[in-house]
Amino acid sequence: MSPAKAAKTDFIALLQKKAQSVNTTLKQLLSKHSEINGDLKKAIKYTLFAPGKRIRSALVLWCCELIGGKINRNAEIAAAAIEMVHTYSLIHDDLPAMDDDDFRRGRQTCHKFFDEATAILTGDALLTLAFEILATEINKKAVAVKLIRELAEAAGPAGMIAGQMADIKASMRGANRSSSIGNRVSRIEYIHINKTARMFRCAAVMGAVCGGAGKKRLDCLSEYGLKIGLGFQIADDILDVCASSEQLGKTAGKDAKSDKCTYPAVVGIEKSKRLAKKLADEAVAILSPFGQKADNLRRLAVALLERTK
Repeated sequence: MSPAKAAKTDFIALLQKKAQSVNTTLKQLLSKHSEINGDLKKAIKYTLFAPGKRIRSALVLWCCELIGGKINRNAEIAAAAIEMVHTYSLIHDDLPAMDDDDFRRGRQTCHKFFDEATAILTGDALLTLAFEILATEINKKAVAVKLIRELAEAAGPAGMIAGQMADIKASMRGANRSSSIGNRVSRIEYIHINKTARMFRCAAVMGAVCGGAGKKRLDCLSEYGLKIGLGFQIADDILDVCASSEQLGKTAGKDAKSDKCTYPAVVGIEKSKRLAKKLADEAVAILSPFGQKADNLRRLAVALLERTK
């Protein structure tokens, strides 16, 4: 095995270890809520513990570790909360009124395995539960308030939901071909930043807050999170064109069939790849003030660029 391939394998194992840690925290938190209805809890567990990479939650943990020298309980709670919000967004994104997908993370989507009403309520439950655990489990009120604000702003009507709304509007038949390339690039950048990149930024900031970061370091990790988030979504657009459904764990080729406004559709595959590489390089450069302590975050930026699923 080449050194590069060995390093990649080691990092994947490291990410999987972080995912297992997040799963343990999620299970602990859910066990405290015995009052949740049995059928609803089944749906929550089905979606929340579907095989996922836990990239956003791992980012919370690594940023806390970078700033504070270790992962603390607040970071574990914050990682669980952002994973709940991310899972809620996937459940709702897959609904018939949205992307209407049958598969997610290698298994049937929530509305297909259960029913549409259960899927809607499961998403609602995970979204609200995320803020409940931040309000009740974080051991410092000031930290809890900061975390709640960051997550609400990133996931709310001026963040992820705004991106989703713009995505729906841009997906209407003919809408992607009725304006100049410049306007389409601006539109897709707005969609990707709000729908995806702001949640990556949020994860980095939440981790930094849990670690006790000052403004300078917080701003640095905020910019890093935004760049890897945008790069992640561009890579996702490319994979939708190039990868199989088996690789993705969801239906491949959906973007083109739905006339989605994506980077490959607007600027082509090769230019999209160059842009994703540029964002990864910029993200790595941003981490220079942290020295070798930020190596895991550097490796994450490259891994997101090179992923195949």
